[in-house]
Amino acid sequence: MNTFVSHLLELYLEAAPWLVLGLLAAGLIEAWVPDERLGRWLGGRGIWPTVKAALLGAPLPLCSCGVLPAAIGLRRAGASREATLSFLIATPETGPDSIAISYALLGPFLAVVRPVAAILSAVFTGLLSLTIRDSQVSRARETTEPAPTCCSKGSCASDEPQTHGQGPIDKTLHGLRHAFSTILDDLTLWLSIGLLLAALVATLVPPLAMAEWGSGLGAKLLMLLVGVPMYVCATASTPIAAGLLLAGISPGTVLVFLLAGPATNIATIMVIRREMGMTSTLAYLAGIAIASLALGIGVDLLADAWRIDILAQLGDSADSVPRWLAVLSGLLLAFLAIRPLRGKLLG
Repeated sequence: MNTFVSHLLELYLEAAPWLVLGLLAAGLIEAWVPDERLGRWLGGRGIWPTVKAALLGAPLPLCSCGVLPAAIGLRRAGASREATLSFLIATPETGPDSIAISYALLGPFLAVVRPVAAILSAVFTGLLSLTIRDSQVSRARETTEPAPTCCSKGSCASDEPQTHGQGPIDKTLHGLRHAFSTILDDLTLWLSIGLLLAALVATLVPPLAMAEWGSGLGAKLLMLLVGVPMYVCATASTPIAAGLLLAGISPGTVLVFLLAGPATNIATIMVIRREMGMTSTLAYLAGIAIASLALGIGVDLLADAWRIDILAQLGDSADSVPRWLAVLSGLLLAFLAIRPLRGKLLG
Protein backbone atom coordinates (compact mmCIF):
# COMPACT_ATOMS: atom_id res chain seq x y z
CA MET A 1 0.00 0.00 0.00
CA ASN A 2 2.80 2.41 0.84
CA THR A 3 4.42 1.69 -2.52
CA PHE A 4 1.17 2.41 -4.36
CA VAL A 5 0.68 5.72 -2.54
CA SER A 6 4.29 6.66 -3.25
CA HIS A 7 3.90 5.95 -6.97
CA LEU A 8 0.61 7.85 -7.06
CA LEU A 9 2.11 10.90 -5.35
CA GLU A 10 5.14 10.91 -7.64
CA LEU A 11 2.99 10.67 -10.78
CA TYR A 12 0.76 13.49 -9.55
CA LEU A 13 3.67 15.78 -8.75
CA GLU A 14 5.32 15.03 -12.10
CA ALA A 15 2.12 15.95 -13.94
CA ALA A 16 0.98 18.95 -11.88
CA PRO A 17 3.27 21.77 -13.14
CA TRP A 18 2.79 20.76 -16.78
CA LEU A 19 -0.96 20.54 -16.31
CA VAL A 20 -0.97 24.06 -14.84
CA LEU A 21 1.05 25.25 -17.87
CA GLY A 22 -1.36 23.53 -20.24
CA LEU A 23 -4.39 25.05 -18.52
CA LEU A 24 -2.82 28.50 -18.83
CA ALA A 25 -2.38 27.96 -22.57
CA ALA A 26 -5.92 26.59 -22.88
CA GLY A 27 -7.29 29.65 -21.10
CA LEU A 28 -5.50 32.02 -23.46
CA ILE A 29 -6.80 30.09 -26.47
CA GLU A 30 -10.32 30.15 -25.04
CA ALA A 31 -10.08 33.92 -24.63
CA TRP A 32 -8.57 34.82 -27.98
CA VAL A 33 -9.58 32.21 -30.60
CA PRO A 34 -12.77 33.48 -32.34
CA ASP A 35 -15.09 30.45 -32.54
CA GLU A 36 -17.61 32.26 -34.74
CA ARG A 37 -15.06 32.64 -37.55
CA LEU A 38 -14.03 29.00 -37.76
CA GLY A 39 -16.93 28.02 -40.02
CA ARG A 40 -15.89 30.59 -42.61
CA TRP A 41 -12.24 29.53 -42.43
CA LEU A 42 -13.10 25.88 -43.02
CA GLY A 43 -15.34 26.23 -46.05
CA GLY A 44 -14.49 24.72 -49.41
CA ARG A 45 -13.38 21.29 -50.53
CA GLY A 46 -10.00 19.64 -50.94
CA ILE A 47 -6.69 19.28 -49.17
CA TRP A 48 -6.14 22.79 -47.83
CA PRO A 49 -9.40 23.09 -45.81
CA THR A 50 -8.69 19.64 -44.38
CA VAL A 51 -5.17 20.57 -43.31
CA LYS A 52 -6.39 23.92 -42.01
CA ALA A 53 -9.10 22.24 -39.92
CA ALA A 54 -6.52 19.94 -38.28
CA LEU A 55 -4.14 22.83 -37.55
CA LEU A 56 -6.94 24.97 -36.12
CA GLY A 57 -8.47 22.17 -34.09
CA ALA A 58 -5.30 20.78 -32.54
CA PRO A 59 -4.66 23.60 -30.03
CA LEU A 60 -8.32 24.15 -29.07
CA PRO A 61 -9.23 23.10 -25.50
CA LEU A 62 -12.04 20.73 -26.49
CA CYS A 63 -12.44 17.11 -25.39
CA SER A 64 -14.18 14.31 -27.28
CA CYS A 65 -17.60 15.34 -25.92
CA GLY A 66 -17.12 19.10 -26.24
CA VAL A 67 -15.90 18.85 -29.82
CA LEU A 68 -19.16 17.27 -31.04
CA PRO A 69 -21.40 20.36 -30.96
CA ALA A 70 -18.50 22.49 -32.19
CA ALA A 71 -17.87 20.20 -35.18
CA ILE A 72 -21.54 19.91 -36.12
CA GLY A 73 -21.89 23.65 -35.77
CA LEU A 74 -18.97 24.11 -38.16
CA ARG A 75 -20.53 21.65 -40.60
CA ARG A 76 -23.82 23.53 -40.61
CA ALA A 77 -21.95 26.83 -40.90
CA GLY A 78 -20.47 25.70 -44.21
CA ALA A 79 -17.41 23.59 -43.41
CA SER A 80 -16.86 20.71 -45.83
CA ARG A 81 -17.23 17.11 -44.75
CA GLU A 82 -13.50 16.42 -44.91
CA ALA A 83 -12.71 19.55 -42.91
CA THR A 84 -15.34 18.63 -40.31
CA LEU A 85 -13.94 15.13 -39.86
CA SER A 86 -10.39 16.48 -39.68
CA PHE A 87 -11.42 18.99 -37.00
CA LEU A 88 -13.38 16.30 -35.16
CA ILE A 89 -10.29 14.10 -34.86
CA ALA A 90 -7.43 16.56 -34.32
CA THR A 91 -9.19 18.58 -31.63
CA PRO A 92 -9.70 15.92 -28.93
CA GLU A 93 -6.50 13.99 -29.76
CA THR A 94 -4.22 16.79 -28.64
CA GLY A 95 -4.14 20.21 -27.01
CA PRO A 96 -1.89 22.43 -24.92
CA ASP A 97 -2.75 20.65 -21.67
CA SER A 98 -2.18 17.17 -23.07
CA ILE A 99 1.11 18.18 -24.74
CA ALA A 100 2.39 19.65 -21.49
CA ILE A 101 1.45 16.62 -19.40
CA SER A 102 2.82 14.33 -22.13
CA TYR A 103 6.25 15.89 -21.68
CA ALA A 104 6.04 15.27 -17.93
CA LEU A 105 4.77 11.68 -18.01
CA LEU A 106 5.80 10.31 -21.42
CA GLY A 107 9.04 12.14 -22.17
CA PRO A 108 10.05 14.58 -24.92
CA PHE A 109 9.94 12.04 -27.76
CA LEU A 110 6.25 11.22 -27.38
CA ALA A 111 5.45 14.81 -26.41
CA VAL A 112 6.56 15.82 -29.92
CA VAL A 113 5.29 12.73 -31.75
CA ARG A 114 1.80 12.88 -30.26
CA PRO A 115 0.54 16.21 -31.68
CA VAL A 116 2.23 15.55 -35.03
CA ALA A 117 0.56 12.14 -35.24
CA ALA A 118 -2.79 13.67 -34.25
CA ILE A 119 -2.63 16.18 -37.10
CA LEU A 120 -1.51 13.53 -39.61
CA SER A 121 -4.29 11.13 -38.60
CA ALA A 122 -6.88 13.91 -38.86
CA VAL A 123 -5.72 15.00 -42.31
CA PHE A 124 -5.58 11.40 -43.54
CA THR A 125 -9.13 10.70 -42.38
CA GLY A 126 -10.44 13.89 -43.91
CA LEU A 127 -8.84 13.11 -47.25
CA LEU A 128 -10.11 9.53 -47.07
CA SER A 129 -13.65 10.90 -46.89
CA LEU A 130 -13.06 12.59 -50.26
CA THR A 131 -13.16 9.16 -51.88
CA ILE A 132 -16.80 8.56 -50.90
CA ARG A 133 -19.95 10.16 -52.21
CA ASP A 134 -21.67 12.96 -50.30
CA SER A 135 -24.27 11.66 -47.90
CA GLN A 136 -27.74 13.13 -48.17
CA VAL A 137 -28.43 12.41 -44.52
CA SER A 138 -29.74 15.35 -42.53
CA ARG A 139 -29.67 17.88 -45.42
CA ALA A 140 -33.12 19.01 -44.29
CA ARG A 141 -31.94 19.08 -40.69
CA GLU A 142 -29.04 21.34 -41.60
CA THR A 143 -31.42 23.97 -42.96
CA THR A 144 -34.18 23.61 -40.37
CA GLU A 145 -32.35 23.02 -37.10
CA PRO A 146 -30.16 25.62 -35.44
CA ALA A 147 -26.52 24.77 -35.09
CA PRO A 148 -25.65 23.56 -31.59
CA THR A 149 -23.88 25.99 -29.36
CA CYS A 150 -20.13 25.58 -29.48
CA CYS A 151 -19.09 24.09 -26.17
CA SER A 152 -15.64 24.10 -24.69
CA LYS A 153 -14.74 21.09 -22.57
CA GLY A 154 -18.39 20.30 -22.03
CA SER A 155 -19.52 23.78 -20.98
CA CYS A 156 -21.63 25.78 -23.39
CA ALA A 157 -20.38 29.23 -24.21
CA SER A 158 -23.92 30.57 -24.01
CA ASP A 159 -24.05 29.62 -20.32
CA GLU A 160 -21.04 31.77 -19.50
CA PRO A 161 -20.46 35.52 -19.47
CA GLN A 162 -19.68 36.78 -22.96
CA THR A 163 -16.36 38.48 -23.61
CA HIS A 164 -17.57 40.78 -26.39
CA GLY A 165 -16.73 44.37 -25.60
CA GLN A 166 -14.31 43.48 -22.81
CA GLY A 167 -10.80 44.84 -22.66
CA PRO A 168 -7.75 42.61 -23.22
CA ILE A 169 -7.15 42.06 -19.49
CA ASP A 170 -10.77 41.17 -18.70
CA LYS A 171 -10.94 38.93 -21.76
CA THR A 172 -7.78 37.10 -20.73
CA LEU A 173 -8.96 36.70 -17.14
CA HIS A 174 -12.26 35.29 -18.40
CA GLY A 175 -10.41 32.66 -20.43
CA LEU A 176 -8.18 31.73 -17.50
CA ARG A 177 -11.17 31.42 -15.15
CA HIS A 178 -12.77 29.13 -17.70
CA ALA A 179 -9.65 26.97 -17.93
CA PHE A 180 -9.10 26.65 -14.18
CA SER A 181 -12.75 25.94 -13.48
CA THR A 182 -14.71 24.36 -16.34
CA ILE A 183 -11.81 22.64 -18.10
CA LEU A 184 -10.24 21.52 -14.83
CA ASP A 185 -13.59 20.11 -13.66
CA ASP A 186 -13.92 18.08 -16.86
CA LEU A 187 -10.40 16.70 -16.41
CA THR A 188 -10.46 15.92 -12.70
CA LEU A 189 -12.43 12.66 -12.65
CA TRP A 190 -10.78 10.97 -15.62
CA LEU A 191 -7.34 12.30 -14.80
CA SER A 192 -7.70 10.89 -11.29
CA ILE A 193 -8.73 7.51 -12.68
CA GLY A 194 -5.81 7.58 -15.09
CA LEU A 195 -3.32 8.40 -12.32
CA LEU A 196 -4.73 5.63 -10.11
CA LEU A 197 -4.43 3.09 -12.93
CA ALA A 198 -0.90 4.23 -13.77
CA ALA A 199 0.16 3.96 -10.12
CA LEU A 200 -1.44 0.52 -9.89
CA VAL A 201 0.46 -0.69 -12.96
CA ALA A 202 3.72 0.75 -11.65
CA THR A 203 3.13 -1.05 -8.34
CA LEU A 204 1.96 -4.46 -9.55
CA VAL A 205 3.68 -4.92 -12.91
CA PRO A 206 7.49 -5.17 -12.98
CA PRO A 207 9.20 -2.82 -15.47
CA LEU A 208 9.34 -4.25 -19.00
CA ALA A 209 7.16 -7.23 -17.99
CA MET A 210 5.06 -6.87 -21.15
CA ALA A 211 7.90 -5.90 -23.48
CA GLU A 212 7.91 -9.23 -25.34
CA TRP A 213 4.42 -8.80 -26.80
CA GLY A 214 3.89 -5.07 -26.38
CA SER A 215 5.22 -3.96 -29.77
CA GLY A 216 3.59 -6.29 -32.28
CA LEU A 217 0.61 -5.74 -34.56
CA GLY A 218 -1.59 -7.83 -32.25
CA ALA A 219 -0.91 -5.49 -29.33
CA LYS A 220 -1.66 -2.46 -31.50
CA LEU A 221 -4.96 -3.97 -32.67
CA LEU A 222 -5.86 -4.64 -29.04
CA MET A 223 -5.15 -1.01 -28.14
CA LEU A 224 -7.32 0.07 -31.07
CA LEU A 225 -10.22 -2.14 -29.94
CA VAL A 226 -9.94 -0.81 -26.41
CA GLY A 227 -9.56 2.83 -27.42
CA VAL A 228 -12.31 3.23 -30.05
CA PRO A 229 -15.40 2.74 -27.80
CA MET A 230 -13.76 4.23 -24.70
CA TYR A 231 -14.52 7.73 -23.45
CA VAL A 232 -11.26 9.31 -22.30
CA CYS A 233 -9.85 12.75 -23.02
CA ALA A 234 -6.31 13.37 -24.27
CA THR A 235 -5.02 14.62 -20.92
CA ALA A 236 -6.61 11.86 -18.85
CA SER A 237 -5.29 9.17 -21.21
CA THR A 238 -1.70 10.31 -20.61
CA PRO A 239 -1.11 8.75 -17.16
CA ILE A 240 -2.64 5.50 -18.44
CA ALA A 241 -0.16 5.61 -21.30
CA ALA A 242 2.67 6.25 -18.83
CA GLY A 243 1.70 3.13 -16.91
CA LEU A 244 1.69 1.10 -20.12
CA LEU A 245 5.16 2.38 -21.00
CA LEU A 246 6.45 1.43 -17.55
CA ALA A 247 5.02 -2.07 -18.05
CA GLY A 248 7.01 -2.51 -21.25
CA ILE A 249 4.49 -1.59 -23.94
CA SER A 250 6.26 0.00 -26.92
CA PRO A 251 5.80 3.73 -27.62
CA GLY A 252 4.13 3.00 -30.97
CA THR A 253 1.57 0.71 -29.33
CA VAL A 254 0.89 3.33 -26.68
CA LEU A 255 0.46 5.94 -29.43
CA VAL A 256 -2.35 3.86 -30.96
CA PHE A 257 -4.24 4.17 -27.68
CA LEU A 258 -3.44 7.89 -27.38
CA LEU A 259 -4.88 8.53 -30.85
CA ALA A 260 -7.91 6.21 -30.87
CA GLY A 261 -9.00 6.73 -27.25
CA PRO A 262 -9.59 10.50 -27.24
CA ALA A 263 -10.77 10.71 -30.85
CA THR A 264 -13.60 8.20 -30.66
CA ASN A 265 -16.33 6.90 -28.39
CA ILE A 266 -19.80 5.48 -28.83
CA ALA A 267 -21.51 8.87 -28.51
CA THR A 268 -19.28 10.44 -31.18
CA ILE A 269 -19.91 7.57 -33.59
CA MET A 270 -23.69 7.84 -33.15
CA VAL A 271 -23.74 11.61 -33.69
CA ILE A 272 -21.59 11.40 -36.84
CA ARG A 273 -23.87 8.70 -38.24
CA ARG A 274 -26.96 10.83 -37.64
CA GLU A 275 -25.53 14.07 -38.97
CA MET A 276 -23.26 12.93 -41.80
CA GLY A 277 -24.44 9.44 -42.76
CA MET A 278 -23.10 5.91 -42.50
CA THR A 279 -20.49 6.29 -45.24
CA SER A 280 -18.90 9.26 -43.47
CA THR A 281 -18.98 7.32 -40.21
CA LEU A 282 -17.21 4.36 -41.81
CA ALA A 283 -14.61 6.68 -43.34
CA TYR A 284 -14.13 8.28 -39.91
CA LEU A 285 -13.55 4.93 -38.19
CA ALA A 286 -11.44 3.50 -41.01
CA GLY A 287 -9.26 6.61 -41.15
CA ILE A 288 -8.59 6.56 -37.40
CA ALA A 289 -7.85 2.83 -37.43
CA ILE A 290 -5.52 2.89 -40.43
CA ALA A 291 -3.71 6.06 -39.40
CA SER A 292 -3.29 4.96 -35.77
CA LEU A 293 -1.85 1.58 -36.71
CA ALA A 294 0.43 3.00 -39.41
CA LEU A 295 1.72 5.79 -37.18
CA GLY A 296 2.19 3.37 -34.29
CA ILE A 297 4.30 1.07 -36.45
CA GLY A 298 6.26 4.04 -37.77
CA VAL A 299 6.98 5.38 -34.28
CA ASP A 300 8.28 2.00 -33.12
CA LEU A 301 10.58 1.81 -36.15
CA LEU A 302 11.75 5.37 -35.52
CA ALA A 303 12.40 4.73 -31.82
CA ASP A 304 14.42 1.62 -32.69
CA ALA A 305 16.38 3.36 -35.44
CA TRP A 306 17.25 6.30 -33.19
CA ARG A 307 17.81 4.00 -30.17
CA ILE A 308 15.52 6.09 -28.00
CA ASP A 309 15.30 4.92 -24.38
CA ILE A 310 11.74 5.80 -23.42
CA LEU A 311 12.11 4.83 -19.76
CA ALA A 312 15.20 7.02 -19.44
CA GLN A 313 13.27 9.93 -20.97
CA LEU A 314 10.51 9.47 -18.40
CA GLY A 315 13.02 10.01 -15.62
CA ASP A 316 14.73 12.93 -17.35
CA SER A 317 11.48 14.82 -17.94
CA ALA A 318 10.39 14.34 -14.35
CA ASP A 319 13.69 15.72 -13.03
CA SER A 320 13.46 18.84 -15.22
CA VAL A 321 11.02 20.56 -12.83
CA PRO A 322 12.22 21.76 -9.40
CA ARG A 323 10.60 19.86 -6.55
CA TRP A 324 9.23 23.00 -4.93
CA LEU A 325 7.47 23.98 -8.16
CA ALA A 326 5.94 20.51 -8.52
CA VAL A 327 4.64 20.62 -4.94
CA LEU A 328 3.29 24.16 -5.36
CA SER A 329 1.54 23.22 -8.61
CA GLY A 330 0.07 20.12 -7.02
CA LEU A 331 -1.30 22.13 -4.08
CA LEU A 332 -2.74 24.75 -6.45
CA LEU A 333 -4.55 22.14 -8.56
CA ALA A 334 -5.90 20.37 -5.47
CA PHE A 335 -7.15 23.71 -4.13
CA LEU A 336 -8.81 24.67 -7.42
CA ALA A 337 -10.42 21.23 -7.77
CA ILE A 338 -12.46 21.93 -4.61
CA ARG A 339 -15.24 24.18 -5.87
CA PRO A 340 -16.07 26.09 -2.65
CA LEU A 341 -12.39 27.00 -2.18
CA ARG A 342 -11.99 27.84 -5.86
CA GLY A 343 -14.96 30.18 -5.75
CA LYS A 344 -13.24 32.29 -3.12
CA LEU A 345 -10.09 32.59 -5.25
CA LEU A 346 -11.57 33.00 -8.74
CA GLY A 347 -14.77 34.79 -7.82
